Amino acid sequence: MPELPEVETTVRGLARFLDGQRIERLVLNRPDMRFPFPEGFVQSLSGARVSSLGRRAKYGLIHTDRATTMIFHLGMSGRWRIDPDTPDKHDHLVLETANHRFALNDPRRFGYVDLVDTPALYEWPAFAAMGPEPLGDGLSVDHLRTALKGRKQAIKLLLLDQRVIAGLGNIYVCEALFRAGINPRKAGGRVFRPALEKLVPAIRDVLEQSIIDGGSSLRDYARPDGELGYFATRFQVYGREGEPCVHGDGGVIRRTVQGGRSTWHCPVCQT
Repeated sequence: MPELPEVETTVRGLARFLDGQRIERLVLNRPDMRFPFPEGFVQSLSGARVSSLGRRAKYGLIHTDRATTMIFHLGMSGRWRIDPDTPDKHDHLVLETANHRFALNDPRRFGYVDLVDTPALYEWPAFAAMGPEPLGDGLSVDHLRTALKGRKQAIKLLLLDQRVIAGLGNIYVCEALFRAGINPRKAGGRVFRPALEKLVPAIRDVLEQSIIDGGSSLRDYARPDGELGYFATRFQVYGREGEPCVHGDGGVIRRTVQGGRSTWHCPVCQT
């Protein structure tokens, strides 16, 4: 599944060509993806001008001058294609401006789109329950101290809880915990201020580096221009079971399962 850096990369790629442009034509090649397209979707967006683009957690946002916002989620395999050479049977939504064509392509159809009134955007059910953005001012040591206080659940699982921090996924939680030297199995309430003071910048650093690199390009993900991201070449623990720790401390990376997901960590430097 494309994670926050992949969605941010997608939004930035779309903005280069779509920001400020009028939607001349919108075509739906099927009635649904994971969920049906919103009623009146084509009529609501046809002729509208894109006023800006943004992101909330793992969702992309396309704002228009009609005070409406198109929300898109890329699911497991979704991506936007810009000016594709040929149509593809998995291009489920095609948006055209005067100079460009944008196709939302999703072979597995786990992605979806919605249309909401912009003033009520953050009341949209998925957004209303979310915690702060990890790259915004809302993520702080004090926020995490409050959110984790007294919690017995493992810190790894708490960081994946969108109510604690919005948009963090498995790859980046594993990498951030490693950079901060925190054992992913430690109870959240036992992660104290000195460790949190390392964790907050570690979360930001790993996400920002991945955005610069264009994402991780796991499985089907590619940027809108078709290029692959290369953050996967920087993984220090994720997917490295049995390999020596990059810190040279004699540790060997282990893989465990938490909440049905794989976790990788170094048992020597993550305490």
